[in-house]
This record gives sequence, structure tokens and C-alpha cells, in this order.
Amino acid sequence: MADTPIYAEAISRLFPAQPDCQVDRLNTGLINYSFKVTHPVTGQAVLLQQINHHVFPEPRQVQDNFMQLWDYKVRRAPSLQLPEPLLFSDGQSLWRDSEGRYWRAFVFLAHTKSLKVPQSPRQASATARAFGEMTAILDGFDSSRLHEVIPGFHDLGLRYRQFEEAVRGAWALRRERAAPLIESLQDRVGYRDFFLALKASPAYPLRVMHHDAKIANVLFDDRTGEVVCLVDFDTVMPGRFFSDLGDLIRSMACSEDENSTRFADLHVRRDVYRAILSGYLEVMAGHLTIQEKEHIHFSGLALFYMQALRFLTDYLQGDRYYLISYAEQNFDRALNQVTLLKNLEGFLKTDYNFTLPETK
Repeated sequence: MADTPIYAEAISRLFPAQPDCQVDRLNTGLINYSFKVTHPVTGQAVLLQQINHHVFPEPRQVQDNFMQLWDYKVRRAPSLQLPEPLLFSDGQSLWRDSEGRYWRAFVFLAHTKSLKVPQSPRQASATARAFGEMTAILDGFDSSRLHEVIPGFHDLGLRYRQFEEAVRGAWALRRERAAPLIESLQDRVGYRDFFLALKASPAYPLRVMHHDAKIANVLFDDRTGEVVCLVDFDTVMPGRFFSDLGDLIRSMACSEDENSTRFADLHVRRDVYRAILSGYLEVMAGHLTIQEKEHIHFSGLALFYMQALRFLTDYLQGDRYYLISYAEQNFDRALNQVTLLKNLEGFLKTDYNFTLPETK
């Protein structure tokens, strides 16, 4: 007898009277298991997801965050673009099966597509505008109500402490190999110091941030090319002004992604950077404080610096967190991010006359 599919119980709670649904595995996303489930009679299509409890140890908090946003949309902000959640037969939006797996479901959005990289500056601008619209619309929402599902996720102070600990406890050969990168990151401790200062200042308030802002988390209409909605709200949490914009710059403005070892060719694409900034500020400029706008370019710098710290920390600790396909990959990823960070620093100084936070 064949093994029962892991999704069988969940489908029976979505369509109790019709278990013989068509199920297609979706290869979208790197964390959760996703399936398209189609009812054989009505043709209703559902996106069914199993939340990865190894990455998110409190799935109920993840779902509660999303449902709070959905409730706010229904009551106060109909223009907020969110995927529509569905309820299981028990009336809840999250269901736990007999094996302890957590499931949720959404209306499947037909005629949509997601992209890995922007195909034009215009597309990058539209993506940035969509993330900015989310935060702008939720300006009246009390972000403190959201659970911090990954504590310290974009806390530059925490990431720097983890980096320092990794340097002290590193294997001698790896510390020696990484010495120039370690020095580059230590020389830029001013970014950490600036973060700690803004964290303590009321001029940089907590806002609702997606915390995984990239074009892959935007659905586009495959007929018109227009944005339909954002997806993957697992990491939506309170955050500072730089988080989503910085993620957008780090994920879209680079000439190549974080796994590229073509270090001599790595650079920040200036036209895409400008498009991201323009699209985001088109909707967020009226919501940001004077100080946030003054330091808006800190966004990309902070995320490149933070990711470089995280990759090098993992390398020094023996590759515990990020999956690797060869021994030096986390070192190469850190070098990639430091290279792009330096390129962005030069670009901002020449093109925007931006004053960088003081470094050693």
C-alpha cells in the first residue's frame, strides 16, 4: 500500500466531502512546502502550504501575524494587497495534522507569475513601490502587536556581536584565511554604531516591515505585467526604515547574486538602484521622518554589511547555518557582499554626496 501523502489530512479538512483533488507540487520558495490543490467538481484552486517549523518554531505566531494584517485590511484598508486566506473545516486559518505539521491555505491566484530577478529598472521600481505601499498603508497599524518570529533578524548590533564571537572562537586556519575580510568588516564598525544610535532614537520608529523584500515575493499579472500582490509574509515583523528598502537593493541592484565568484565584475547597477529608491519613496516619502529620509541611503549599506557579517560568521564557525556546495562557499559569499558594499560606498559618495557613518 502506497504511503499516504503528507498533505492528505489537510486536504480532507479543506474539502471534507471531496478528497480526490488534483495536487501539484509547487517549486516556489525555499522554506515551506507548497501545493496547488484543485477541486475536481468546482474547479476551485487553493494554495496549500506546510509551515516549516524548523525555521519557524512558533507557526501559530507566523499565522497570527498574517491574520492580524488581513483583519486590518478587511476593517480599515481595502487597498492593502494580500493573498486571501482560507479556513479549514474547524473554522481556523491554521491546522495541525496528526503528525504535528502545521498547514494554511490561500485562494490560488491564477494568471500570475513570480520572477527571480527584475528584467528592467521599471520592474524593479514597481517591486519597490509594492513593498513601500504595504508599509505606508499599515502606518496606522500598531506594529508592536506583531510577534517577533525571528528575534534580532535585522539587528545589526546582534549580528556584529555574533561576528566578534565567531572571530574569537574561529579555527586558526579559517581566521587566517579570512583576516582581510575580518579587517574590512571591523573597519566599518561605524555602521553598527549608527544602527545602535538610531535604534535608541524616536526619530527612527518601528514600522511594519516584510523582512524578505525581493522580487520573488511579488506576484505579477502574466498578461499585463502589473503587480497583483506581495506574498510570503512569514517574516513580517516590526522593523526600522532601512530593512525592506535595503533588502530590495541587496537583492535587485547587484550585477550578480550573492553566490557569484566573479568578484572583478561585481557592481551595483546604478539605474536599478535609482529605480528602487524612486519607486519606494514614491509612496513612503510622506511617511518617513526627516531623519529617515536624510539617511535613506544607509538602507543598502546596512543590508550588505549585515549579510557580509552573517556569511563570514558562518564560515568562521564551520558552516553551521547556510547550506554550502563547496568548502569555501561562505567565505566567497562574504567576499561577494563586501565587494558590493565597497562598490555601493563609492557610488553613493560620487553620485549622491552621501556622508557615510564614521568608520575607524
